[in-house]
Amino acid sequence: MLSSTRARALKPLLDAFAGKADWAERKRFDPIEFPGRYQAARDVEVAGLLGSALAYGRADLFKPKVDGLLAQMGRSPAAYVAELDVKRAAKLLDGFVYRFNLPADVAVLLMGMGAVLRERGSLEAAFEGETQHARLANLTKTVRGAAPLKLITKHLGKTRGLAHLLPSPLGPGAAKRLNLFLRWMVRGPDGTDFGVWRVVKPAQLIIPLDTHVMRIAKLLGLTARNDASWRTAEEVTASLRLLDASDPVRYDFALCHYGMSGACPAVPIRDNCLTCELKGACRRGRVLRQTGPASSGQC
Repeated sequence: MLSSTRARALKPLLDAFAGKADWAERKRFDPIEFPGRYQAARDVEVAGLLGSALAYGRADLFKPKVDGLLAQMGRSPAAYVAELDVKRAAKLLDGFVYRFNLPADVAVLLMGMGAVLRERGSLEAAFEGETQHARLANLTKTVRGAAPLKLITKHLGKTRGLAHLLPSPLGPGAAKRLNLFLRWMVRGPDGTDFGVWRVVKPAQLIIPLDTHVMRIAKLLGLTARNDASWRTAEEVTASLRLLDASDPVRYDFALCHYGMSGACPAVPIRDNCLTCELKGACRRGRVLRQTGPASSGQC
């Protein structure tokens, strides 16, 4: 975790980095574009949870899958899932396969969301608990529990990757996709997130910790941990709170896409490091200052 001294040095660099770049172009590579198509809060919720739940693997593979489902749902995904029955779900998901997930998995997610909307009025109403981990666990438990699992498996076949799509119990992992969904719902509205939930504040968010954020976080000294766990996500977030106590996760989109874009790859590229705006606070940048910029290639 950052010391207060290092936080003071990092803050102006990271603020400029997150605010200067035109990250709008990167939305084409991010599942945030799915909830961004809608204005109504309930549609943003449904498209957001569907999009984030399937946002694993390569974007060019999962995005067509989500696109295809949303296209069949029409103007209001919330209205569609609220009226969805098992026969319509079977038709919607006929032939659907994405890596771990089969039609029955997605039917549980969609019909569960629909039941929660009918019974509680919003997915936000199912976000309850003493801690952020407990609230996310309650959300997934409630959505899964609201779906008619026996009826779904009777008509759509077995589930296969339901625990990956909608984990319950939540477990000790970083819950990256659920925290991503939560970031979309809670932060903003601004250029990236939507701010349609009020049940928690941006200050309470936990960073969606993936391999890109984890790598850059270690380079910047936000954590020394090596495991992509909930505890590590909390430590990275705690470091970012030293930079912005009211909105620590506002740096997530920029950091994640900096890694995704190839600008900060797992195997460092010296020329990229030399031009990086964060090199003054980065472990690789310190190595460059010691060895000099004469050669190109890997750091």
